[in-house]
Amino acid sequence: MSGNEFYKKVSDNIGKVIIGKEEVIKLLLVALIADGHVLMEDVPGTGKTKLARALAKSVSADFSRIQFTPDLLPSDVTGINVFDMKSGEFHLKKGPVFTNILLSDEINRATPRTQAGLLECMEERQVTIDGDTYALDEPFFVIATQNPIESAGTFPLPEAQLDRFIMKLSMGLPEKQEELSIIDRYFNNDPLTELDAVISKDDIANARREAGNIFVHEAVRDYAVNIIQKTRNYEGVLNGVSPRGTLALIRCAKAYAYLSGSDYVIPDHIKALCVPVLSHRLICGSFNSGKTGREVIEKIISETVVPTEDFKG
Repeated sequence: MSGNEFYKKVSDNIGKVIIGKEEVIKLLLVALIADGHVLMEDVPGTGKTKLARALAKSVSADFSRIQFTPDLLPSDVTGINVFDMKSGEFHLKKGPVFTNILLSDEINRATPRTQAGLLECMEERQVTIDGDTYALDEPFFVIATQNPIESAGTFPLPEAQLDRFIMKLSMGLPEKQEELSIIDRYFNNDPLTELDAVISKDDIANARREAGNIFVHEAVRDYAVNIIQKTRNYEGVLNGVSPRGTLALIRCAKAYAYLSGSDYVIPDHIKALCVPVLSHRLICGSFNSGKTGREVIEKIISETVVPTEDFKG
């Protein structure tokens, strides 16, 4: 299966449930193929949970959801050993992280201790419980959400955890015509209940291998690094993009090229990914004229010379 076929099959299937969010769906698939995790920042009711469930159904994957609250414990996320009175032994009761696609809803409502419980799972693809380590199934893909409006009673994600997300996305509110289409689509029933799988977990593994072989010309690598280097010296930015962000951008660019049906990465792929992959990694100071990470990245892109060589290699 080609990357283009993979993308069309999954995006068309998700499109039966989610209307008018083609670019968000593509970026979500890019993150999945790049073996990363996604943070979605949006107001409630924009379809984040629907999107995660539609993706899980489309790829025939296990799905779990955690509603993060201040009283949630790390063991509620990872699991716990429970003593069996009959056998006189401890047995592992697996937590919701033992899945393929995990929706961490309102992650910033949990305490830092519980948030940190996800770090090992996201980075190492494993869980340690009472000294024993358990590998998580592949794929393991976290979609975390947070509400940007209600800040009372929340615990902002530390930079160390923000950096673990390969992308930060936003669904956004629909246009009028899209909202009318949503009413029509959901008027009699929920299309999610009738959604069937169109690819398997093996197809994801194959897609990841093929995306890993996508060619990235030296000039394109140089272009990406130029952008990232500028974030470290940009006026008003306290902390720029780390080398982890550099690798994330290249991995995503290869996945983006693969899903676009290309055998190699071009500068336009880098430009399309800079904001979702890099903007949440910036720490902007109060003397930055109120610029957001997104605005800084967009400004840097406009100031960076785009290479014009033959990128096929």
